[in-house]
Amino acid sequence: MMTFAVIKTGGKQYKVAANDVVKIEKLDAQPGDVVTFDQVLMVGDGDSVTIGAPLVAGALVAGQFIATEKERTVIILKKERRQHYDRRNGHRQRLSTVRITEILTGGAAVTTQVDEIAKARGEKRAAAAALLAMPYVQTPKGTAAAPKAAAAPAAPKKAAVKKTSAVTEAPAAEKAPAKAKAATKKTAEAAAEKPAAKKPAAKKAASKSDAE
Repeated sequence: MMTFAVIKTGGKQYKVAANDVVKIEKLDAQPGDVVTFDQVLMVGDGDSVTIGAPLVAGALVAGQFIATEKERTVIILKKERRQHYDRRNGHRQRLSTVRITEILTGGAAVTTQVDEIAKARGEKRAAAAALLAMPYVQTPKGTAAAPKAAAAPAAPKKAAVKKTSAVTEAPAAEKAPAKAKAATKKTAEAAAEKPAAKKPAAKKAASKSDAE
């Protein structure tokens, strides 16, 4: 394992060493994965330095991927005096964080292993972010919560209700003559009471004759 190395990734050069945490251009990887950089421009071990032409043959740098995050906003301002031209934009670059684990030369094999704990945490965060990104759908008020398949058995119930209503309406039709009989009885009683109402008038007439 060497002391330091200069690698090239994302069009930029980085000087790295073992256990260094560097931020580089975005990589397509998941948290906990092992990433390797084969474009090694320089390798140094103490006083001895090996410079590639342009790359060092057999050199390799390995590390563990941590995460990809947005950096702070960079303000981009364009302005021209006395021309009414003023443009202000912002940009947030995505950078990947990598922990360097080993620097290899001579075609040595990578011994870095996948971090299962970091990988599980990354999967949980991705699942939570996916749930938050899902659109919220609000159902209108008054809609039934039952599925469409459960709505089919509801049709026979309506027919049964109609049958019961028909059964209940039959006695109502039979009660109609009883109401007519009661009405006739009331008219007969009223007719019987009318002569009784005329009797006081006869008494008044008798009293007038007595007075004479």
